Amino acid sequence: MKVSIVGITGYSGLELVKILHQHPHVDIASIYAVKEVGGRLSDRYPYLLGVCDLTIESFDSQAIMAQSDLVIFATPSGVAKELAKDFVAADFPVLDISGDHRLSANTYAKWYKKEPASQDNLNKFTYSVAEWTDIKGKKFIANPGCYATATELALIPLIKAGVIDLDTIIVDAKSGLTGAGKALSESSHFVNVHDNYVTYKLNHHQHIPEIVEELKLFDSSLQHIQFSTSLLPVNRGIMATCYVTLKSVLSSDEIAKIYHACYADKPFVRLQQDLPELHNVIGSNFCDIGFAYNPVTNVLTVISVIDNLVKGAAGQAVQNLNLMMGWDETAGFLMTPSYL
Repeated sequence: MKVSIVGITGYSGLELVKILHQHPHVDIASIYAVKEVGGRLSDRYPYLLGVCDLTIESFDSQAIMAQSDLVIFATPSGVAKELAKDFVAADFPVLDISGDHRLSANTYAKWYKKEPASQDNLNKFTYSVAEWTDIKGKKFIANPGCYATATELALIPLIKAGVIDLDTIIVDAKSGLTGAGKALSESSHFVNVHDNYVTYKLNHHQHIPEIVEELKLFDSSLQHIQFSTSLLPVNRGIMATCYVTLKSVLSSDEIAKIYHACYADKPFVRLQQDLPELHNVIGSNFCDIGFAYNPVTNVLTVISVIDNLVKGAAGQAVQNLNLMMGWDETAGFLMTPSYL
């Protein structure tokens, strides 16, 4: 299968190259960006020499459809909704890593503060948390956000089992700096991030509505969650710490059985005996989940960790591609966590 990548010079685009390079069923046919056009990708990023020596091209939807079988958008929010129009009109498969096709038009406009795609186009996309969505044969996939992925994988089993008070969900999520993208800003400047810890977008992060919408699929009575996001002084990784009140006391074995029932046959979700750490998933497509129960407060704490650029972006996109095509879900994922 031939795939084109739009937004190749962003963090997610570069991560796609590394994963697809080792994919047994995929060849990267062409790459596109608005910067460094005309130069080889490996000249700009020498660590990719011999991995991807393709020339970076200016976006051309007709050229992509002539030489590829699918296009992946790894662009900032607000870009894919415009560039994807030609592909949707031509019924050409699209996988969008950005937030442009995750929400209804009205919800997108409210949370992203941008003009949305048409509702007709949005209706053709399927929001796919890879472990929970049947997308075999689908053509238009909206990849979840990084915070959303970690949070949804942690909470869905509990909500599906009906064991928590839905009004008590509190999520304290933290991200490495690459979660903010490559665009330069004061908030991501080294002097402001190094040796610091910053909470941002409290109660209004754009991933909140997609999390709520996905969780409601498993219990429609859920109305809201309390959600905070903070920036860690590390390059990559997401840690979502979720606090929920149980409806009745459950043993650790009973809680573990709930997760095992959901994820025993899911290759990229691992239930850890101890509380998970970022180092254990960085560089991989794994999501590690661990929990601890406080019998004094009747609060269950669930911690979920992922690599925001892999499981939270490019990795889940390739996992979704595998599911779309009916391939082995693990195809292309030869890497193990880098740990150090």
